Amino acid sequence: MSNSYETIIVYSLAKGEEAAKELHAKFEAMMAENGTVDSVDEWGKRKLAYLINDEDNGYYVLYNHTCDADFPAELSRVLKITDGVLRSLVIKK
Repeated sequence: MSNSYETIIVYSLAKGEEAAKELHAKFEAMMAENGTVDSVDEWGKRKLAYLINDEDNGYYVLYNHTCDADFPAELSRVLKITDGVLRSLVIKK
């Protein structure tokens, strides 16, 4: 059974905007492999409300995707252990 999810990811800009876009492509492909990506909204470079790992800017991307119920837990796990991801949130719509 497929459910709709919304995922927002804040990528680190410590290694540059190109590295953030590579991670964005990686996670978009991962979501597409395990379901369908309904829409992607790149908010781009934004100032963070507070410092995270001594960084004051991040690259924000919002994904709307549909997948099976067990994929979001795996996605969250991979996001937590990936260098270059400052923050992430996966919610069921």
